[in-house]
Amino acid sequence: MDMTTVDPVRDELLSKDQGFRELVQQHQNYEKRLDELSALTYPNEDELVEESVLKKKKLLVKDEIYAMMQNYTNTH
Repeated sequence: MDMTTVDPVRDELLSKDQGFRELVQQHQNYEKRLDELSALTYPNEDELVEESVLKKKKLLVKDEIYAMMQNYTNTH
């Protein structure tokens, strides 16, 4: 999730919703670990599996984040 662009809904949720903040932090942690794994020249099998799993988890978290943002937009 790109945290550098201005998004009033995201910013509002970050300031008011602990669950949303936790999801964003989790997404950033996955992104950081994926960057580490992609920097490996010769990843072993476990690292390749970890990378695949993290990509799926990151996508699920991203979907949750956007669903929360959409729900907030629809109710406010």
